[in-house]
Amino acid sequence: MQSDDLPVGDGNSPDTRFDSLKQFRSAGRGFWSDVPEAQWNDWHWQMKNRITSLEQLQRLMPTLSPEEHAGTFLANTKLALAITPYFFNLIDPADENCPIRRQVIPRIEETHVADWEMSDPCGEDSHSPVPGLVHRYPDRVLFLVTDRCAAYCRYCTRSRLVSNATGYDFHPEFDRQIEYIRNNKNVRDVLLSGGDPLLLSDHKLEFLLKELRAIPHVEFLRIGTRIPIFLPQRITPELCAMLKKYHPLFMSIHTNHPRELTAEVRDALGRLADSGIPLGNQSVFLKHVNDDLTTMRALVQKLLMCRVKPYYLYQCDLISGSAHLRASVRKGIEIMDGLRGHTTGYAVPQYVIDAPGGGGKVPINPEYILSRNRDRTIIRNFEGKIFEYEEGNEMQNHKPSETFPVYKNSENFNVPEWVKF
Repeated sequence: MQSDDLPVGDGNSPDTRFDSLKQFRSAGRGFWSDVPEAQWNDWHWQMKNRITSLEQLQRLMPTLSPEEHAGTFLANTKLALAITPYFFNLIDPADENCPIRRQVIPRIEETHVADWEMSDPCGEDSHSPVPGLVHRYPDRVLFLVTDRCAAYCRYCTRSRLVSNATGYDFHPEFDRQIEYIRNNKNVRDVLLSGGDPLLLSDHKLEFLLKELRAIPHVEFLRIGTRIPIFLPQRITPELCAMLKKYHPLFMSIHTNHPRELTAEVRDALGRLADSGIPLGNQSVFLKHVNDDLTTMRALVQKLLMCRVKPYYLYQCDLISGSAHLRASVRKGIEIMDGLRGHTTGYAVPQYVIDAPGGGGKVPINPEYILSRNRDRTIIRNFEGKIFEYEEGNEMQNHKPSETFPVYKNSENFNVPEWVKF
């Protein structure tokens, strides 16, 4: 593992930690230093040599905690274990709360299910008109292409489906999925997801893109993937050359912690960006991973350095067995408030909750509108200062409103403690 340990001296200061998190480092070769470079950089080799069993994991990381040992032993009854050698090198074996380790190594807490948790928290199955297709929003569909991923995130919203550990037995029916889109002219946006679409061969992926691009009312295509993070070796020049034929094509990647943005990932994302593919990032808000302002600010700024727009910050879905990874909404709002005004607007994602049961994405924001009526709106800025916005011509004969007191450019408004930084 390439350590991001802080330098001696003032190493624990927020600024020093922030600067360290923003550095681009190679993941290195770790336990695989004797593997020929050509093999290491071959994504097929990475897939064939994934860590998929307790025995493999114990050999590579004898410091497994009792909770991790028990969770890994039971992993294939809920969500399979799989970690690429490349991504494994980012784990700190000395830190049980390592943000990379928390995301991919099973824990026994995954078997603890609360009454309000669900196997399908986004209600996808109830919005599926044909197998493998989710039509929840009027003008767009989710096109599931596979149930396989390069590595399995322990908080996965589709853990019922991916890896087939629970016997979901997912089988996409491409012909029916494409025919449904062809027959529904209000569908203008198709998101390919899964599992991970970039695990398909170039040939199979191109078949789907070509068929969808041939439908006149499909205006643009999207791919949702974590492959550039788990398996940057997959982002080959050949793949990029194929993808650029199907513009407008967008790609949403999934990154949660700045350590995931290695030199290898930066280069892979650069190849995609050079191919004209607009890149956005979707993060999940996770305890012990990115639930502090320093980490999140480093992540979003580092993404921009990779030419990726921070797009969504998701509140962790109420997926069964995920309570140990879920950070609070209150904390998420605090972090969003700490980003707004303290970094470029391009770096500020939209914080959302996917309404449980299939309600769709609901934006969650700090309270910037403090009060309003027909004539005026009272707002605060990122510093907590209060301003009054008048509503124009209607104000000519206006008398001071009794609906709320006026705190013009004031810092004396009773701003909640959590918005003060």
